[in-house]
Amino acid sequence: MIVLGRIVAPFGVQGWVKIHPFGDDPAAWKTMPQWWLANSDDAPAEQWKPLTLSGFRLHGKGLVAAFRELPDRNAAEAVDGHYIGAPREALPTPAENEYYWGDLVGLAVENEAGEALGTVAALISTGAHDVLQVEDGEGKDGVERLIPFVAAYILDVDLAARRIRVAWERDW
Repeated sequence: MIVLGRIVAPFGVQGWVKIHPFGDDPAAWKTMPQWWLANSDDAPAEQWKPLTLSGFRLHGKGLVAAFRELPDRNAAEAVDGHYIGAPREALPTPAENEYYWGDLVGLAVENEAGEALGTVAALISTGAHDVLQVEDGEGKDGVERLIPFVAAYILDVDLAARRIRVAWERDW
């Protein structure tokens, strides 16, 4: 499952929910008739429950949505804080040089000199731009690097080779 966003509040009295998207094109999700809901972003596939989209609109920096399975405000309040996701194959194909966060997690990161910097553990949305959270090693001896996911630092992303090349030094 690819996590698309998180329900942050009920919206109105008719079961709508406000969703904070984890991407920059949530309008594309409108074409997916079915979404999935889980109470954890790392829930196993069998814990994701399907929802039928019945209403959708952009709202400020997020979106609001209605689902047939959430008929009223009480049902919307019960899923506050839950995550919205979809199987990778149900998502629209990203444009060239655009990626789903879930496709980047787990990729090896190396710099221009070919030095391994670690593996993408997560992405962080800072408002200005996204940041790769790269972990190298485990425990107290592990190193965490935060690399801005912008063209100045990201040289190329090769999903087939499961690698990201960056303009970044090991000791930064």
